[in-house]
Amino acid sequence: MLPNTGRLAGCTIFITGASRGIGKAIALKAAKDGANIVIAAKTTHPHPKLPGTIYTAAEEIEAVGGKALPCIVDVRDEQQISDAVEKAVEKFGGIDILVNNASAISLTNTLETPTKRMDLMMSVNTRGTYLASKACIPYLKKSKVAHILNLSPPLNLNPVWFKQHCAYTIAKYGMSMCVLGMAEEFKGEIAVNALWPKTAIHTAAMDMLGGSGIESQCRKVDIIADAAYAIFKKPKNFTGNFVIDENILKEEGIKNFDAYAIKPGHPLLPDFFLDEYPEPITKKMESTGFGVYVKNIQDGCIGAVPEFKEEKPQPQPKPRLGAVEETFRIVKDSLSDDVVKATQGIYLFELSGEDGGTWFLDLKSKGGNVGYGEPSDQADVVMSMSTDDFVKMFSGWSAMA
Repeated sequence: MLPNTGRLAGCTIFITGASRGIGKAIALKAAKDGANIVIAAKTTHPHPKLPGTIYTAAEEIEAVGGKALPCIVDVRDEQQISDAVEKAVEKFGGIDILVNNASAISLTNTLETPTKRMDLMMSVNTRGTYLASKACIPYLKKSKVAHILNLSPPLNLNPVWFKQHCAYTIAKYGMSMCVLGMAEEFKGEIAVNALWPKTAIHTAAMDMLGGSGIESQCRKVDIIADAAYAIFKKPKNFTGNFVIDENILKEEGIKNFDAYAIKPGHPLLPDFFLDEYPEPITKKMESTGFGVYVKNIQDGCIGAVPEFKEEKPQPQPKPRLGAVEETFRIVKDSLSDDVVKATQGIYLFELSGEDGGTWFLDLKSKGGNVGYGEPSDQADVVMSMSTDDFVKMFSGWSAMA
């Protein structure tokens, strides 16, 4: 993990959706330096399934050395944003960094997305980011630090990322387009960047929506907090970038990322909007339990897991013997009731290249099972990758199991 250097001591950081999850993790990282944190979020009373309020977050921030100002803010309400900004300036003397973290998500297709849900995503993600930025910019201009950081993805126009959740993608990309425009508009005055995780991040909301065992396929929120901290250390001319957490931490000298994994060595779920690893993960979205890919849900947001039609299994040609079959043999020999109980998921692998094809790993039924073709029950996770990447990913399986 990155050391705390005190670089943010005395800086005031305005974070939307900071009562839990990624927003709170970024707040705590900065608070250890002695930063002032404005917790701009909705939750004043505990959610039955999502722990944390603006007041409990404030207690945690002050316990690690920071100063906290909890503010009741629904980012859809411009007046609430303005009031929180005024309180922050009055208490701390200015604003140095804005983190647009609050986000709403509903992974539903066009016909299954009610208008009010679409309006919520647009209002929280795109409009909320725009309004919070607009309110903070006059004060950011006066700061020597002057950063805006949006928790939003690189703009990837591959249609696969629009196909099944068009409204969510548009709303999330709106946050990224704010980066594109504001970075140029305020060049030399304010650094404006985006940050996005390479893999799924474990939060209470992910547990709620992803189901049992999802945490073993995720990284800790610490990786986003450390990546954000690395960005805050950059000068103002570091702007207009769409940063991936793992990439910037590699630049910081981090080589071993096991410390960020909930379960080191376990295969990780790739996040949305990234085609690099594995190869496009949504090749067969229509036949997956897509809820396991749900992004972290921040303060005051919604989540919906759509149901997709099942495809009839297609007859598969008999595979040739090779590295993939040998890998599955090793995996099968290593299966146990303990591994199944700890994972509780069915994985479908669409493998390209030599010895490829469709394979499955059933870690839900008693004793577990592996095989060529489709699993007997619907897969929870579908991964599309090359056979080389697959073999590398499972190279340490026997020791891990």
